[in-house]
Amino acid sequence: MTHEPPHPGIGRRNFLLSTAGLVSTGFMGLARHARAGTATSHPAAESPLQSYGPPIPDPHGTIDLPEGFSYRVFSTWGQPMDDGLLVPAKHDGMACFPVDDDRCLLIRNHEINTAMPVRYGAFGWQNERLGRVDPRLIYDVGTPTGRPSAGGTTTILYDLRAQRPLQQWLSLAGTGYNCSGGATPWGSWLSCEEWTQRADAQHARDHGYVFEVPATTTPQLAEPRPIRAMGRFVHEAVACAPNGDVLYLTEDRGDGCLYRYLPNVPGKLHEGGRLQALVVDETPSLDTRNWTTDGTANVIPGIRLQSSWIDLQDVEAPNDDLRYRAFNAGAARFARGEGIWHAGDQVHFACTTGGQAQIGQIFTYRPSPHEGTEREAQAPATLELFIEPNDATLIEMADNLTVAPNGELFICEDGPDANGLTRVTPEGGIERFGMNRANTSEFAGPCFSPDGRTLFVNIQNPGATLAITGPWQHG
Repeated sequence: MTHEPPHPGIGRRNFLLSTAGLVSTGFMGLARHARAGTATSHPAAESPLQSYGPPIPDPHGTIDLPEGFSYRVFSTWGQPMDDGLLVPAKHDGMACFPVDDDRCLLIRNHEINTAMPVRYGAFGWQNERLGRVDPRLIYDVGTPTGRPSAGGTTTILYDLRAQRPLQQWLSLAGTGYNCSGGATPWGSWLSCEEWTQRADAQHARDHGYVFEVPATTTPQLAEPRPIRAMGRFVHEAVACAPNGDVLYLTEDRGDGCLYRYLPNVPGKLHEGGRLQALVVDETPSLDTRNWTTDGTANVIPGIRLQSSWIDLQDVEAPNDDLRYRAFNAGAARFARGEGIWHAGDQVHFACTTGGQAQIGQIFTYRPSPHEGTEREAQAPATLELFIEPNDATLIEMADNLTVAPNGELFICEDGPDANGLTRVTPEGGIERFGMNRANTSEFAGPCFSPDGRTLFVNIQNPGATLAITGPWQHG
């Protein structure tokens, strides 16, 4: 296994933990971990696909990967960008867009708010570079006694053949705690604020919205317009249907909901639409978290639950109570919905603290063939708990996720100690793919290049992006 040396900005602290308890050696079907009366197994857990093998210790102390895989580190916190600003810290959600056969665009979130040091932002250690930006393109410039919100997005033009960035620039400014988001089929990134800060003595604008950032090779800042009809809550991620007529949204709260946005005009999200919440038909107000102490579970893996959607009102929720009103009206409750990905006829999403061990669940939603229309009831959608390992050696605190070209899930962990990348096959087989050895930070923003040969992922803190290449199993 070969590695590019890490950027000097990446720490190299070694964990004082045994990897034996953190890495599963080869595929371990969830059925092998089932206990009677618990929600730990998927009925078809064995995978016919070949294992990549266990992660091998990285001599540079950045990321352990299986034999044959290598990585490059780029776009680290504090690095000068081509617009005269600095790479912000706290790299989070990210998507990859095709440009041509040799190049792609990465649009990346930065999970920063005004409670964090000024130096985490793009404008310098004391905001000394703020004058380089048109204030009309900063969503929240702050009050006279405050300061600009430092969250937002950066865009990177990347050379896939040479495996290096060509340009990078700030592409959304003045938002806060931009956690994850999602790509649209018309070529833009939806950046989500995981922060419901209200306007006050320090902040000039309300927060808690979704913003759209065009995927363009022209270095520029996007117009910072909140998509108000998509609701104001602790947004995490978005998954957009291929035709753009339905968008699914997760909420990073321990008592959150799964939402759906039906735009009036696909591709023009600012022109309004309907925000809805998911209901399990036979069990209104179902608690899917499985936070039980008696060994039972409300939701069993592999069981498809017929589902529908209810309209929500007052979606800007000045009291940040949208999830409560939805639950009281019959919506299902989820434990910190985070990463979500639309994959053909399925939508996969992670619940970070779901499950009896409160270390993660992965759900699969199967849309109706008439999704978003009045004919949905003719062929209802279903919700299924795909996996709930309750085993930290397999998955601990599932967060951002992506779908590989062969249909496998790659899941980022956001646990308290060592964090890794986990691979899950369509059959439910689980294998540890990578481990962060730079520090205890989570991985975030996994996404594959258009040709499927590069997996991009972020080490969130203090902030770095990695390009992983190797013998990917294409499907």
